[in-house]
Amino acid sequence: MTIPRPITKLIDHFQRLPGIGPKTAQRLVFELLHYPVAEIKKFSEALIDLKENTHLCSVCKSVAEDDICAVCQDQMRDKSTIAVVSGPLDVLAIEKTGYRGVYHVLHGVIDPLNNIGPDDIFISGLLDRLRDTSTIEIILATNTSMEGESTAMYISRLIREEGYDDSKIKLTRLARGLPVGGDIEYADDVTLQRALEGRYSF
Repeated sequence: MTIPRPITKLIDHFQRLPGIGPKTAQRLVFELLHYPVAEIKKFSEALIDLKENTHLCSVCKSVAEDDICAVCQDQMRDKSTIAVVSGPLDVLAIEKTGYRGVYHVLHGVIDPLNNIGPDDIFISGLLDRLRDTSTIEIILATNTSMEGESTAMYISRLIREEGYDDSKIKLTRLARGLPVGGDIEYADDVTLQRALEGRYSF
């Protein structure tokens, strides 16, 4: 069976999205065939609106509609606490916890195997924010992967090399250990070790 070109073209575009393989892309495209033309037009307009009416916040580099995002504009946020995260989805996750500080979004992590170096993510913008500031806390909230850990260590070293000691900038890392509801017997050695290191008074 020869698949019409418009279908194969759209399947190819869907496959470029992370987490979508050939089968999922095919299902999405054939599902869209059943949509009314009006709905397809709304879908395409939403995609164009996504690109034309969103950009990066000039302060924290999160995705925003305005030059400065809602979090950075909020006078009730604690500007003395900055959570450094890998991407905008991390901001959404942390916001659900009730965190009231602000953010700095790197848009990636240092990953030499994929040719992503420090200059390819927004580290320099973070350093710019630290100049002429009062005592603050930087929460290094990157993932616990090898790339996330190396990125956190690199940022920590840069900040200390800039001359900021603990009296000026407090550097912290998200606690790591057993998940809520997790069984100790199924935990790997590294997770269990970190849980022991991060134990607290009860």
